[in-house]
Amino acid sequence: MDEATKKEFTHLKIHTQYSICEGALRTSDLAKYCKTNHVKAVGLCDSNNLCGALEFSEFIAKSKTQPIIGTQISIQYKGNRGKIPLFAKNLEGYKNLIKLSSKSFLEIKEDEEPHCKVEDLEANCKGLILLSGTFDGLIGQLFFKNLTDEIFLLFKKFNNTFKDSFYLEIQRHNDDGEKLFESFLLDASEKLALPIIATHEVFYLGQDMHEAHDAYLCVGEKTYVNIKDRRKYTDSHYLKTSEEMYQLFNDLPEALENNANFPLRVSYRPKNSPPVLPNIQTSKIKNVDELLTRDSEDGLKEKLNVYVIPNSNQKDKDNLIKIYKERLNHEISIISKMKYASYFLIVADYIKWAKKNDIPVGPGRGSGAGSLVAWALSITDIDPIKFDLIFERFLNPDRISMPDFDIDFCEEKRDRVFVYLKQKYGKGVAHIITFGKLKARMAFRDIGRVLGLPYGYVDMLCKMIPFDPSRPLSLEKAIAQEPRIRKEEEKDVRVKKLVEISKKLEGLNRNMATHAAGVVIPAEKLAEFVPLYKDSASNSLLPSTQFDMYACENAGLVKFDLLGLKTLTVINKTISLLKEKEMNLDISKIKLDDTKIFELLSSGYTVGLFQLESAGMRDALVNMKPNKFEDIIALVALYRPGPMGNIPIYNQCKHGEKKPDYLHPKLKKILEPTYGVIIYQEQVSSRTIWIYRR
Repeated sequence: MDEATKKEFTHLKIHTQYSICEGALRTSDLAKYCKTNHVKAVGLCDSNNLCGALEFSEFIAKSKTQPIIGTQISIQYKGNRGKIPLFAKNLEGYKNLIKLSSKSFLEIKEDEEPHCKVEDLEANCKGLILLSGTFDGLIGQLFFKNLTDEIFLLFKKFNNTFKDSFYLEIQRHNDDGEKLFESFLLDASEKLALPIIATHEVFYLGQDMHEAHDAYLCVGEKTYVNIKDRRKYTDSHYLKTSEEMYQLFNDLPEALENNANFPLRVSYRPKNSPPVLPNIQTSKIKNVDELLTRDSEDGLKEKLNVYVIPNSNQKDKDNLIKIYKERLNHEISIISKMKYASYFLIVADYIKWAKKNDIPVGPGRGSGAGSLVAWALSITDIDPIKFDLIFERFLNPDRISMPDFDIDFCEEKRDRVFVYLKQKYGKGVAHIITFGKLKARMAFRDIGRVLGLPYGYVDMLCKMIPFDPSRPLSLEKAIAQEPRIRKEEEKDVRVKKLVEISKKLEGLNRNMATHAAGVVIPAEKLAEFVPLYKDSASNSLLPSTQFDMYACENAGLVKFDLLGLKTLTVINKTISLLKEKEMNLDISKIKLDDTKIFELLSSGYTVGLFQLESAGMRDALVNMKPNKFEDIIALVALYRPGPMGNIPIYNQCKHGEKKPDYLHPKLKKILEPTYGVIIYQEQVSSRTIWIYRR
């Protein structure tokens, strides 16, 4: 081995923050380290998942370092279960890695921990490299049960299956039982002619993180740091330098050489992908753009005849139709150019299905309400021209981003829509995983508990941390603003330790959960290119992706938001009760200028009304005394941190107590509906266009 190669040790066993409550190493920090230290290659090996695979691949590659993608999967063998590391050599290996990881969650009983069987490993071995694992993995468990004959049988099986892609893994962290296990592995290597490889289990970047990592383990295992009978590691699990590793294994040159050559065996890494929508083309649907145009034109014709023309001046009928058609053609051209026709058609399909099957659907919210195509396809129930809404807020060819309709469904019936999607698009439909994190207050609570501090005392400290979900503060900034915490830190050494450890662990993943509303519908079998996860504690109809929302988007998956809204359930039940009294109400045709409704709103008796029920909002309604629908729109837009300061100005101008300030006479038309107060992005856009044209 030449000197240049000898100096570089490849850390294959990196545990990032996606090794939940085990890996305390952020991918971004690792990428910075690799870039600063000119690291040639590093390997991901998170426990029981591939959640960070794409993120790891992209971050590390940008640092000019070769990413090697692997994971540790629990394998069941003759009543024993333990982790075994696997790495992808090529695309086929990566797909098999995904298949095995997904299997470990999806094909088990509800009360079982994620795992695969040895037979699964054998059936999906192509393109994979297998290591024997650590002393607390499957082989280690068999060894400490003195089942050496079983281990030799398993080694022979692995060697026959993986050929030259199976290594016996030698590690030296000075953990209990490690030396005894190493002696056994070296003996097995000699007897069975199996290659050995030097590896190092990395849980954190620097050695000074050991104490915090120990507390992090306790968070996951719901125990305390002062308990003796629990999982513990030495302080050697940091990212050691190549010099340290070569000195550690200088008596095993073969193990070092196999480690140095390992990156040369890997030729694939996952990469970001542009959005890929499901293919809805069939023998009947040969061109999705033509289908979008046809359905949109038919839908607009129906909407105009029902909602627009009957309420307009007949003299302006032709001009009005022309305005709507020009807007429709403009939107369709942008949608087709950006290749998002399938997205609109898919959303329209499941919304129409829901409405036909008596599942209440919301009228639409967010920037999607600015699309006339969405209104024509019945995705929304809002006429964007009537309310001066701009399509480009939703979809803009100069700002490439996926369209994103937030659609509300009746909370009690939404699951039926998931079932429909699963039946129509197959097993590929899935929810999206989310990760609970150790944010400032949560970090204090969890670390305070594992350190053994009294609950009441920790609770008092947590309540000192400023809490603002819209502008969350880091622990460091929160403590800098709160002298009471600093005072407690000065007088109690335990609080000092709590602060020190919490700062180090803040932001790390604490648990896995499922995005309640988001689903992805892939272009092909989802399990082939995105690993799947199933929470045994949840009764979800669909599995989840192991990739979070951002990684899913980077992987080319398109997210569809199906929100469950209790208000729709209440409205639906109210309509049903009215029907029992022979009172038929069409919620889509209710008047927006009913004076009695505005009198009720102005009284502030709005408990239970969506977005108008909080105490502050009720006070705002009393002060505003709304008498038109546009007042409600303005109030909902203004009632948030920052813009709230303009509510008194709006009210004063509305009630004639103050003269509106339009900034310039030519801006009056834009700002007159809101009494000179700039509330909406549409107003900002119109104002910008006016300034540009001056």
